[in-house]
Amino acid sequence: MNFQRQYRIVSLGVKTLMLHKLRSLLTMLGVVFGVGSVIAMLAVGTGASQEAQERIRRLGSQNIIVHSVQPQEDQSTQRVRMSIYGLTYDDDRRIRETIPSVNRTVPSKLIPHEARVRGRNMELRVVGTTPDWFDLVERDLLAGRTLRERDMNSRANVCVLTERSARRLLATENVIGERIRIGANNYEVIGVVRSETGGTVGGVQAPDRDVDAYIPMTTARERFGDIVIRRREGSSERSRVELHQLVIEVDALENVEATAAAIEHMLRRFHSREDYRVSVPLSLLREAEATQRTFNIVLGSIAGISLLVGGIGIMNIMLASVTERTREIGVRRAIGARRGQIIAQFLVESIVLSGIGGLIGIAVGVTIPQIIQYFAGMPTVVPFYAIALSLGVSVAVGVIFGIYPAIRAARLDPIVALRHE
Repeated sequence: MNFQRQYRIVSLGVKTLMLHKLRSLLTMLGVVFGVGSVIAMLAVGTGASQEAQERIRRLGSQNIIVHSVQPQEDQSTQRVRMSIYGLTYDDDRRIRETIPSVNRTVPSKLIPHEARVRGRNMELRVVGTTPDWFDLVERDLLAGRTLRERDMNSRANVCVLTERSARRLLATENVIGERIRIGANNYEVIGVVRSETGGTVGGVQAPDRDVDAYIPMTTARERFGDIVIRRREGSSERSRVELHQLVIEVDALENVEATAAAIEHMLRRFHSREDYRVSVPLSLLREAEATQRTFNIVLGSIAGISLLVGGIGIMNIMLASVTERTREIGVRRAIGARRGQIIAQFLVESIVLSGIGGLIGIAVGVTIPQIIQYFAGMPTVVPFYAIALSLGVSVAVGVIFGIYPAIRAARLDPIVALRHE
């Protein structure tokens, strides 16, 4: 019996809304756009943040990256003398042997050079490194193999190309086993790894680029030495750098930041000037996660204002409905309807308006990110909590903004209501 009474109240509320279809639709639009904007804005923000976090994670959460940096005073006096700066082989040895939490280090020399293959040429970056590079800087192996210890021991003229380098130099050739000329020597291509965009990720210089050629460190030291000469129009720049970069693997995630501090302390002791930069991807990852949380709160608050406006619209329409149906309310009260039933009827109407508006808004909010991703190429992720939160808030808006009109309707004096014209 109680269920039948509730069903009658709900069906009566829905039937009343259907009598004014256009007004009900316009009233729902505020909730539709509010819910849609909340989901869409959170989807765009989450997608962008997750892409940035994923790029930082690919640098290695347990890695510390140390770069050689040319001091500003050396850049201003480059024409006068050769600049000597940066990390040294002794730095690598000291870090590896004296800091217990360091698992291994991967040193690298970075030499810009031109590569040639039968009339085709391109500028790429020669990376002299060790086989451990491909463990710490994880990139998919597309063909062949990576560097091995025997390549290091024999100072072999072999190289591993990035995908982009291989496509530009050897587009119509069988890549593995092909020889390319770098400087005065020919190098056999033994493998191809997937290209990464490289560049700066969250303020950290990525260890790799999309046009790299990896050769054994021993080969790089023997063939290129420590002096790099960069020729420009009318001048040349000479610099002596033993190591351009160190990628350091720490034994445990909780030791990363303490190890980074120990490395900085050690480098300060042996470097009279700050010609290095220590980057910790883990710290950047934590900052990115904190930024995402703040960003989501801000976006959600801004979009939530639309829901507030939609709720005010519902309350306004429901108050107008109370005025229009004053006589109907008087008749219902006169024939025995209780105040609770009157309140329930008007609450049902406001909840139905906000609930249906919320469902349509979810459909709009899920569709908009897909359109943005298709046309703009931006990554978007619709978080489940955004859908649940938006639907819950839209129903809550119906309840909160429907209570006052419902109570006002229930408090009408039946005699006065029956006399209303």
